[in-house]
Amino acid sequence: MENLFTTSRGAFVMLFIVTLFWSCSGRNESVISDHPSIIEQATGDSTSPYFANYAIYPSSRDTLPIGMFDSGTGGLTVMEAFLALDDFNNKTGEPSPDGRPDFEGEKFVFLADQANMPYGVYNSEGKGDYLRELVVKDALYLTSGQNKSKILVIACNTATAYGLGDIQYLLDKSNTGISVIGVINAGANALAQEISFNEGSAVGVMATIGTISSGSYDRTIRTTLKEKGFLNKLEIVNQPGLGFAEAVDSESSFIDRKATAPRDVYKGPKIGTDSLSINTALMDVYNFDRKNNALLISESNGKYSNIQLNSPGNYARLHLVNLIEKLRQRNAGVKLSNIILGCTHYPYFTDTLKTVIEELRNYSKDGIFPYRDLISPEINFIDPAKFVARQTYMELRSANLLSAGFAGQRLVGYISVPAAGLDSSKTDNNGNLKYEFKYGRETGSTDKSFAVEQFSNKNINSDNLNRIKERLPLTFELINNSMENDF
Repeated sequence: MENLFTTSRGAFVMLFIVTLFWSCSGRNESVISDHPSIIEQATGDSTSPYFANYAIYPSSRDTLPIGMFDSGTGGLTVMEAFLALDDFNNKTGEPSPDGRPDFEGEKFVFLADQANMPYGVYNSEGKGDYLRELVVKDALYLTSGQNKSKILVIACNTATAYGLGDIQYLLDKSNTGISVIGVINAGANALAQEISFNEGSAVGVMATIGTISSGSYDRTIRTTLKEKGFLNKLEIVNQPGLGFAEAVDSESSFIDRKATAPRDVYKGPKIGTDSLSINTALMDVYNFDRKNNALLISESNGKYSNIQLNSPGNYARLHLVNLIEKLRQRNAGVKLSNIILGCTHYPYFTDTLKTVIEELRNYSKDGIFPYRDLISPEINFIDPAKFVARQTYMELRSANLLSAGFAGQRLVGYISVPAAGLDSSKTDNNGNLKYEFKYGRETGSTDKSFAVEQFSNKNINSDNLNRIKERLPLTFELINNSMENDF
């Protein structure tokens, strides 16, 4: 695998060239069948550029880093949960906080596949095989070359849904003993701790289109709750978050803070009546923020002719209102108590989501409160991140793989970017891969459309950077310490 790395601007760059076919696993949180041929190349073909040479993997892995990846910087919410975790006694391993970080002294390597995000769109564009190719490459990046890891964490729900089985197969064939942990089972287990076993309940799931369409959350929730003895009525309300994650990561096809009017390149929700759309009959319910061009509108003959969301907060509002409106229309007879944030980008806007819940609780029209009786007095927004961190800690401790050092936590971050020299027709004005090109690529292509660089202030959007600094202080401090160019 070393021959996939080159050096550029002091950063390690890996050129992703991928060949993949559809694959399957019986795991609840994965939806795959037949494993991709690239795995055979990585584990058994020394002439392949993908060959990982796992035979030389260190036999002692406790000093290796914890490897983690996501489709973008949103997965750093999971990293923050790891850095902040103090649920165990570091000396005994007992589940009791001791005032010290549980991952004290650990090294982390984080890969943000920003150039290829959003992952949640690939399957709906008929490119599910290409998505799985990307996920396998993420795993190879974190288990070869200088980034050999002792465990892998998939900090992405869509990657878990479509690629967990492939990664597990890769690691099984590697004979390294490395394990992989995904976020979907963690979300279901977190729900099992929050849900009341004494009555029926509605559960909301907010996730990408790809994650929802995989059925992984629905299937895993039902299986997990059944195994734990939940026998009451369960109403799962799935809400595909078209554009939400993309807006959080400032993807130009979904948000442009400089825009003052609707844009032709916009790929986000549009006027319509389904749960992915902006229902003009619900405009007063959405209560969109209209300041600073957060909502782009055009009208014709006194009616809306075009509405485009232009802030992450408005994406959050749309999808939460549509979720609860969907529950209202079902007349299920059970209250909503828990909402799983099934995308690692969404917790950045938990405050906005909580505000929307209270607005809906108090919303009335013609003296009627249409949503009040649907919402429990307390709504839990479940972020699976902490449960992933706990699971990882317990697995590493059980295998005696926790670092014995106390030098403090360390983090090196990498991010994918469009490849240098890529034809300008394939990138937009912001230098990102154009939507049509990104989702038009084929598996097996030798075209080098993207590369991986170490985090720097040149490749992280300033809005994303400020969000990380404000919301993820532990992560920001470690990133700042390892940056090529300080923030």
